[in-house]
Amino acid sequence: MEFADWIKVAALLNDLPLEATLNTDLNRLLTLEAIRNLRLRYCHHLDANRMDALAQLFTDDAICQVDRAGWRGRDAIAQGLSEAFSAFDQQQRGAYPFLHAVSNHWIEILDEDRAEGRCYLIDFATQRAPGQNPLLLVGLYADEYRRVDGQWLISRTRLDVVWPEPDVGGGDPGNGLVLPS
Repeated sequence: MEFADWIKVAALLNDLPLEATLNTDLNRLLTLEAIRNLRLRYCHHLDANRMDALAQLFTDDAICQVDRAGWRGRDAIAQGLSEAFSAFDQQQRGAYPFLHAVSNHWIEILDEDRAEGRCYLIDFATQRAPGQNPLLLVGLYADEYRRVDGQWLISRTRLDVVWPEPDVGGGDPGNGLVLPS
């Protein structure tokens, strides 16, 4: 069966016109992609030390928990992540003291303006000597997203470290995901 045939079956099963089913599926895919892109931009802006752009990815009242540090509000998050960046930029290059690689993004849309997600993080330290292990940490981002004025933003985020020292909150997107409060 072709994809188009599956769409027709879905429309019939849901007693919806074909166009409504296509629009619903398309909107869902666009929402998922917008949220995935949000987390990717977070990584690129953080790694490149573009804190003003990074701050714009958060709601005004966002909460961010990283390791034992936590910040509330867009400005405090940008300041806290800027300080973390400076601590890792030992060679004072101004960009890329680490590289955040994210994958396996699982997103559950809760309603038209809220979603939760989790993705894997592999974080590399780029300023270590060639013989040293470049792996900084392996972890998971646990996120809550909110759509504000038509734009998806991070409203709560928590970094769960899996390695080297485990600190994992637990839960799944849409089912008890542990987020900062």
